[in-house]
Amino acid sequence: MNIENKYIAVIGAGESGVGAALLAQKYGAQVFVSDFGSIKENLRSELSENSIEFEEKGHSTDRILRSDLVIKSPGIPNEAPIIQSIKNKGIWMLSEIEFASRFSNAKTICITGSNGKTTTTMLVHHILDKAGYDVGFGGNIGKSFARQLLTTDCEYYVLELSSFQLDDLVDFRADIAILLNITPDHLDRYQNDMSLYVNSKMRIINNQTNSDWFIYNADDPNIRAAMQKKSPKMKLAKFSLTESQEVGGYLNKEQLIINIKNQFTMSIHDLALKGKHNTQNSLAAGIAARVVEIRKDIVRQSLEDFVNVEHRLEFVAKINGVEFINDSKATNINSTWFALESMEKPTVWIVGGVDKGNDYNELMTLVDEKVKAIICLGEDNHKIKEAFESKVDTLVEARNAVEAVAYAYRLALKNESVLLSPACASFDLFENYEDRGNQFKQAVRML
Repeated sequence: MNIENKYIAVIGAGESGVGAALLAQKYGAQVFVSDFGSIKENLRSELSENSIEFEEKGHSTDRILRSDLVIKSPGIPNEAPIIQSIKNKGIWMLSEIEFASRFSNAKTICITGSNGKTTTTMLVHHILDKAGYDVGFGGNIGKSFARQLLTTDCEYYVLELSSFQLDDLVDFRADIAILLNITPDHLDRYQNDMSLYVNSKMRIINNQTNSDWFIYNADDPNIRAAMQKKSPKMKLAKFSLTESQEVGGYLNKEQLIINIKNQFTMSIHDLALKGKHNTQNSLAAGIAARVVEIRKDIVRQSLEDFVNVEHRLEFVAKINGVEFINDSKATNINSTWFALESMEKPTVWIVGGVDKGNDYNELMTLVDEKVKAIICLGEDNHKIKEAFESKVDTLVEARNAVEAVAYAYRLALKNESVLLSPACASFDLFENYEDRGNQFKQAVRML
């Protein structure tokens, strides 16, 4: 792709936008970055240090509409006025992922799903790295794909792709695509229409050929229904917790079994990641590893010694017999369902934040079975209180992480757990889910 002396506008100055701007500059383009909101200080400094022109808190529409190419960041909805203006003018527009892929010869393993995609992305990367592959990871986590290509082009990239990133793909093709699950999330971005969200997730297989692989959850009803409408060209490998798979992976009692090339077996008790949802993640990652012909002993070692990502069922500390677990990344009901499902001790549950239209009925059975007390950590807790006040003996409200942890420590007994798994976004009391998780961990360490 030749962009030398082309005029390129980048809309959105987050990690993906700044990465794309730097990559475009590297290949000789004249770059202008525009963000409707404020740009984070570290990214603003990076743009300045690299002499890239930028603006914030508004768009210079006339200037943007003189571009040869526009690179759109994934957080910007297609309904945004500036995007509509670009489309109406007929200007060529690419996503950051699509743009970056034009400068890479790497094979890609692309992972999406409503839940578990970060864990699975990191797990696949861990296996390939342990096997000695030249492998990078990014996309929706860590460094953007574009930024990584500033310095090197790996043999493989493992990319976590959100539905927003998938929406903007045109010609991009995943060599191996993994779809973990599809449950309601971000429906505000999809006109509250689940079918539009399902279609978005299914875009991960767009452009795949008969030499590519699609690894997907055969237990997920939304994926099964979507696949019935497809005539797939690619090779298929399914994973399931209930049904054996000739090509793919499944759970047989307490044995993980993967049938790719020849059979791989492993006890679920040896997996680093616990819980049914993590068994699915381990199956998906293991199948991908066997597709790229990584030796079985390395797959086994990797599934045994993987350390989970920060803020996802992260063990923080055990204090006087009380275990504290940080699952701040759980920003929807389904993620929290998986977290509660994995709890093996009576649990004090910290929940709350910015509600995204949650239906708490889905958690009732698990709350009955697992939860002894609830701490609401949010500005508006009325829905949580209405849902659970009659389910637990103790329900209290906290205004910050220190207060929440102090309540939890008083309520939990020896050999019990405290779980931060909010089921909500974090923007009422915290900057983001990382800030929420970090404040929780700091408060625990202060006990």
